[in-house]
Amino acid sequence: MDKGKGVAMGRRWAVDFTDNSTAPSSRDIPDPPGFSRASADQDDSTVSRQKKDAESNWKAQKAWEVAQAPFKNLLMMGFMMWMAGSTVHLFSIGITFSALWQPISALQGVGKVFEPYKDSKVDLLGPKLLFIALNLGGLALGVWKLNTLGLLPTHASDWVSSLPPAQEVEHSGGGMPLH
Repeated sequence: MDKGKGVAMGRRWAVDFTDNSTAPSSRDIPDPPGFSRASADQDDSTVSRQKKDAESNWKAQKAWEVAQAPFKNLLMMGFMMWMAGSTVHLFSIGITFSALWQPISALQGVGKVFEPYKDSKVDLLGPKLLFIALNLGGLALGVWKLNTLGLLPTHASDWVSSLPPAQEVEHSGGGMPLH
């Protein structure tokens, strides 16, 4: 086969799906079981509205999943703090400051966390409040661990260096006794 003839004739293994026959229309052939032309001819606005509703439901569901994610972190951090013990050493201090840092950074980025789920039909107030509450719980857990390690100034002896010197209440007058 010549190269010029192959190009002029088209592809060698191409199939032409155009119907040039004089046979009756495909509308005369009954639909197969389970197929309905009514569902295929549905209004586009109905389909798009259903898609938008499904997308809104998906976004709401995912927002709640993201809001509940700090709970898993809270349990894991609590277990790690328990394993670290109550003595002051490098590992327990590292775990404690990690327990403090993670909720603080999560609370600073609440808007960014829920931005992908923003929609006019999705109410994000509930998921955001749950997310904030769980992160505040994590922060409270970290502060509690700081207290158990004795790193929070909660006793009067912790503040002695900032107290003014005590005032003298008794004076000595010298070596002569008074009768």
